[in-house]
Amino acid sequence: MSEVKPYNTDLNKKAEVEQMFDNIAGKYDLLNGILSVGIDKIWRKKMIRLLGRYNPATILDVASGTGDVALEAARTLKPTHITGTDLSEKMLDIGRDKIKALGLQDLISMVKGDAENLPFGDNSFDAVTVAFGIRNFENLDLGLKEMNRVLKVGGHAAILEFSKPKSLIFGSLYKFYFKQILPRIGRLTSGDFRAYSYLYESVQQFPDGEAFKQHLKSAGYTAVEEFRLLGGICTIYFGQK
Repeated sequence: MSEVKPYNTDLNKKAEVEQMFDNIAGKYDLLNGILSVGIDKIWRKKMIRLLGRYNPATILDVASGTGDVALEAARTLKPTHITGTDLSEKMLDIGRDKIKALGLQDLISMVKGDAENLPFGDNSFDAVTVAFGIRNFENLDLGLKEMNRVLKVGGHAAILEFSKPKSLIFGSLYKFYFKQILPRIGRLTSGDFRAYSYLYESVQQFPDGEAFKQHLKSAGYTAVEEFRLLGGICTIYFGQK
C-alpha cells in the first residue's frame, strides 16, 4: 500500500505532517470541537481514566499537539511530571499558552521532538500516551519501539486512534461524513485544502484493531488490549513493557 501524506510533495511524510500542523495550529482546537461535536474530549478522558488503573507518576505524551491529553492527565491522575512532545512548534506554543494560563508550567513541559527518535533516555517514564497521532508516524513500528524504549519496565502505553466501524450501515454513514462532509468544513475553517482530506485517507490506511495489536506485540508490548468506542469509530489500545 502506498504511503499516505498530507500534501503528496517530494518531502517525506514527517516533514509534511509538521507543515500541516503548523498550518492549522491556530484553528486546531476549534475544529476538533466542531467536527467531533465535542466527543473527542470524552474519548481522551476515557483513555486517561483507563490509564489511571496504573497510577503513573511520570508521563510522556507523544504527538501532544496543543496539550489536551497532558492537561487531562494533570487534572485526573495527579502525576509528578508530564512531558509533551510534538513535531509542530506552533502546536506546542498553543499548548504552552494553555498550560501557563492554568499555572501548570512546573508540572507540564512541552518539548519539540520526533516520535521515531525521542530525545529521552531509556526507561524514563511510567506511561506513554498518544491521542490521534499514531497514524501520522512515518514509520509506525519504529515509533512504537521508541515509545517502548523510553518506558520503564512494567510501564504502559495508551494509544487513542480512529478506527473503522464494523457495522455496514454505521460504517457507511461514518465513511460519508469523514470523506465528504468533514474535509469541506475543515477546508473552509482552517484554510488548508488537504489537511482534512488527509485525515480520512490516513484513517483508512491505518491498521486498526487486531492488525494494530500485532504491531504492538511486535514492538515488544505485552498484555495488549483494546477498547472500541462508539461503534468502533475510535479505539483505545494498551500495551505493557
